Amino acid sequence: MTVEQEIPLEHRNFVEQAVALAHTVEGRTSPNPPVGAIVRRDDSVVGAGATQPPGQAHAERMALQAAGPAAQGGDLYTTLEPCTFHGQTPPCTDAIIAAGICRVFYIAPDLDPRMGAGATAVLNKAGIEVHRLPDPGGAVAALLAPFRCRVALGRPLVTAKYAMTLDGRIATVTGESQWISGPASRLQVHLLRDRVDAMMVGVGTILTDDPLLTTRLDNHWRTPNQPLRVIVDSRGRTPLNARLLDPMLPGKTLCATVDPPAAWVAAVERFGASVERLPADANGRVALPELLTRLAALGVNHLLVEGGSTLFGALAAARLIDEVWAFIAPKLLGGATALGPVGDPGIARLSDALTLVTRRVERHGDDLLLVATAAAAPWWDVV
Repeated sequence: MTVEQEIPLEHRNFVEQAVALAHTVEGRTSPNPPVGAIVRRDDSVVGAGATQPPGQAHAERMALQAAGPAAQGGDLYTTLEPCTFHGQTPPCTDAIIAAGICRVFYIAPDLDPRMGAGATAVLNKAGIEVHRLPDPGGAVAALLAPFRCRVALGRPLVTAKYAMTLDGRIATVTGESQWISGPASRLQVHLLRDRVDAMMVGVGTILTDDPLLTTRLDNHWRTPNQPLRVIVDSRGRTPLNARLLDPMLPGKTLCATVDPPAAWVAAVERFGASVERLPADANGRVALPELLTRLAALGVNHLLVEGGSTLFGALAAARLIDEVWAFIAPKLLGGATALGPVGDPGIARLSDALTLVTRRVERHGDDLLLVATAAAAPWWDVV
């Protein structure tokens, strides 16, 4: 295998098309990653494909199927190293060899331990050249980060999202929080929900805001994704008339709990929601590491946490936040008792703070969006 230092001009267009295809299935493929693939023959695209929903074909097989006999003697471009093992579907390397592909170009290595010696060894043995290309603008790393996090740590990638004022408040002294951010920021939140597998809030947010946690996008270019809704509710305090328990709501709801009343469990399950009993932490609350492990087992690669401050505080203390989306509104609320986004237990020394790397800053209406990722997380950059 050879690794190119930059994408040569002759490959750039095909790589860009493969990346664009991966974006079209983001949030629809877990536990598999969103991957795009292109088959090239005589400088033309003869086949294109993206990862299908779980249990269905990977991107490479979709592209090869679209190309048909035209794949013979062609090149394959894929955003992720082709798989070499039989999971829910046969190895993509088998399909590549059978199709008569001459050269394979990929961007990111597959870190799944089932890959064995990797695709290069398998394909080289069949006489197929393999070349690795760099990640254009970090786009592939961002697409694959949730999958790579789950493979490496056995839990989903956790994105914490909150809106706060310039003085760091997420609510007034009376608890009013809707709406701190403006419509343009809220649109970005729905676009983010469209790309994740699950959303999580604490029971305090249910009691205060009674949210829907649905994805609402008008005239979107694809059918909006309705991620799994997760309520962290150790004692079963979610009101039975909470909007998240409405059986007519699109998508599914899961209540993560420790010791709930039996009558509450029965009622929640009658509404169509599921109840997961989990171990308690030292404070008697749901043990978050065990909850995240359970969500990974359910096929969740990317978990969006939308509050409240108690849940954010527990996640931060456990070093379970991988990414932060902070919407900052040009407002001042004041008040010594007004909540900040991250609650107890807090950090005593600055040297112990969870360190993040700023990835981008955007303006949406009058608000600023700051996106930062954990400095120690390797999956944000393809190496």
